[in-house]
Amino acid sequence: MEDNLMKAERNKMNRSDRAEELFRQGYNCSQSVFAAFADETGMTVEEAAKIASPFGAGFGKLREVCGAVTGMTMLAAYVCGYSDPADAQGKIKLYSLVQKMCKEFEKEQGTIICRELLGLEKGADLGEPAVRTEEYYKSRPCVGACRTAAAIAEKYLLDI
Repeated sequence: MEDNLMKAERNKMNRSDRAEELFRQGYNCSQSVFAAFADETGMTVEEAAKIASPFGAGFGKLREVCGAVTGMTMLAAYVCGYSDPADAQGKIKLYSLVQKMCKEFEKEQGTIICRELLGLEKGADLGEPAVRTEEYYKSRPCVGACRTAAAIAEKYLLDI
């Protein structure tokens, strides 16, 4: 019975809160956003996290497209993706949705590029992942990026 109550409480939590909770548990930004919707995809959090794992820190810590944006677009693919290479309308629909979502993220966060969000030069910070401390969470825009990406995904994808 308690497990059902905990699940009910989690279902009341919005996706931004869930993405932040996952990020604070140690998941990367892509995992946090994608796994915040695990129940919608029929995956477990662990399955969603595994699939999204290489995309954190701007694609394998290359600091390119923000992992939160990647998680958000992975959700768009899950909901609206196409599998037939001849499906031109499916491609147009998906790319248009991704562009719209990315523009909204960029409007709120200033960029979709990880290193720009972090104020880094290209090639900087390619070493070991940082230790997660309260100072880490305060000094980085990652929680906000995860929250923004999850909110955008919730806005555009849950009603499709």
